Amino acid sequence: MVNKNDRVTFGSKLGVILATVGCAVGLGNIWRFPYMTGANGGAAFLLLYVICILLLGLPVMITEFFIGRHSRRNAAGAFKAMAPGTKWSIIGYNGVLAAFLILGFYSVVAGWTLEYITEAFSSSLSGKSAVEFANDFTAFSSSIVRPVVWTVIFVVLTHFIVVSGVDKGIERASKWMMPVLFLMLVVLCIRSVTLPGAEKGLAFLFKPDFSKIDSSVVLSAMGQAFFSLSIGMGCLITYSSYFGEKTNLQATALQVTILDSLVAILAGVMIFPAVFSFGIEPTAGPELVFITLPNVFNQLPLGNVWSIIFFLLLGLAALTSTISLHEVATAYVHEEYNMTRKRAGAFVSLEILILGVISSLSMGILKEYTVFGLTFFELLDYVTTKIMLPFSGMLICIFVSKRVDKSILKEELTNKGTVPFYFFNTYAFFTKYIAPVAIGLIFLHELGLITLIKNMF
Repeated sequence: MVNKNDRVTFGSKLGVILATVGCAVGLGNIWRFPYMTGANGGAAFLLLYVICILLLGLPVMITEFFIGRHSRRNAAGAFKAMAPGTKWSIIGYNGVLAAFLILGFYSVVAGWTLEYITEAFSSSLSGKSAVEFANDFTAFSSSIVRPVVWTVIFVVLTHFIVVSGVDKGIERASKWMMPVLFLMLVVLCIRSVTLPGAEKGLAFLFKPDFSKIDSSVVLSAMGQAFFSLSIGMGCLITYSSYFGEKTNLQATALQVTILDSLVAILAGVMIFPAVFSFGIEPTAGPELVFITLPNVFNQLPLGNVWSIIFFLLLGLAALTSTISLHEVATAYVHEEYNMTRKRAGAFVSLEILILGVISSLSMGILKEYTVFGLTFFELLDYVTTKIMLPFSGMLICIFVSKRVDKSILKEELTNKGTVPFYFFNTYAFFTKYIAPVAIGLIFLHELGLITLIKNMF
């Protein structure tokens, strides 16, 4: 077992910020946030999302940072170290398993970005109609060979970055990927807001209609806040275990939260003006990225250039997420089973490839084989995002409130009193009472139980 005192750390403050932002930022920001915003009324959803990020997401992120740095262990080992001989370790195992299972379908979607990057560079996306984009995506995603090949390539790319180490792999990659991601996102935003009729899209995103708010929108905003920040999947605990003793956990959590939210909002600025400019419904849904947006770009001057930039952006966002998810599982195997980092990484990558291939094929030749009406791809998505993540997030809050002495919590979060924490009591209150209840509501909402109860009455 790796001694926590010998644990490698990120090499710089910038590395800490960019790596952790990369951990949080992913397809959930670039695709899921705009889609959820469009489906839930626009600006009203955005306002609730920001409130949930600050009042719920930020406290839980700080809590995960505490667990990671205080234990200096992987997501599962952290709870074993802090509550030895108890069943609390199930939280950590749940996080590791969730990260692993998410990669089983996430790597497939990440692989799709490589297909579209290739098509954009070869100008294959030019001159197609909306129907052709839809048919081509269906044909591609359900085929046997190409999606599997791209999935393998993406997993291998992720593998080599992770096994290169925390400082030489993850931190180094984050230092160039995140600035490039932000730059491309800003460029696409500028192009989008200069389109005719863009002001309608901006009004949809920033001018709230409070009549749109109901319990479902509130719970959806809370769910998106936790999904966007990668809460409950072991990533934040694992990454914070690489933080140095002088890292300001409060400031880092606030900076990561702001930057992660900024990426999501910029994604909305990039998408909605363009969507409204061409008269497309903002609730386009899952097709938004691979069908609707290519159609939008196709109608722009230099449309192929914008397609290239967008899909490169999407690929980078996917890669930052797959790296952090892979690291959760790799760190666990490396430390708990005394494997070398390379062997642990190879083991995890091989298992991910097996899940990824089955997930990809479940979109086509294995589509008829379902569990509770869900394909294998859909099953992995449902079990992780709707059950495992909110379950883990809720228990993390309960664990710290029940098992950790407040003096120890405050000492860690203030770097032994050298960093002030003016709102510590407020943070402790939210973590103990508000966050678990809110996450519990998300959990019930995602399972459809709240809707079932409302329909009963």
